[in-house]
Amino acid sequence: MGNPFQDQLLKAGLVSKKQASKAKHQKHLNRKQKKEDSSAEISNKVKKEQATQAARSRELNRKHAEEKQQREQKAQVKQLIEQSKLERDEYGEAYHFVDQTRIERIFVSDEMLEQLSCGLLAIVKFGDGYEVLPAKVAHQIAERDTEVVVSFHSKK
Repeated sequence: MGNPFQDQLLKAGLVSKKQASKAKHQKHLNRKQKKEDSSAEISNKVKKEQATQAARSRELNRKHAEEKQQREQKAQVKQLIEQSKLERDEYGEAYHFVDQTRIERIFVSDEMLEQLSCGLLAIVKFGDGYEVLPAKVAHQIAERDTEVVVSFHSKK
């Protein structure tokens, strides 16, 4: 019925009915085994893909959290500067300081000049210009972002 070659062998008497059914059963088992093997391979592939996707997601989440933390720190620094900046005397004494490789200057009162030299005040970069802040606030800003604090003489 199913296999003409097998029918011919039965008619010729070369194989018995029992041997034919055993061969058919063995063939069925082999097919089933191959299906199970291929499904196991597919499930392994799926598991590996899920693991790599999970790793990729964790990395992206970490990066997003890091970026969010940096944005929050910048916002905190900006808020600290805006709340505690001191009024400068544009007609006072010039205070010269180094910002990276350039020598900059701002005009401050005599009292502020002395406090800057003693380490009671600090200069921070804010926007396109510079602001003068108390030393306590400068320490808080330096903890969040060291590049913002431009000139700060620590007490000895």
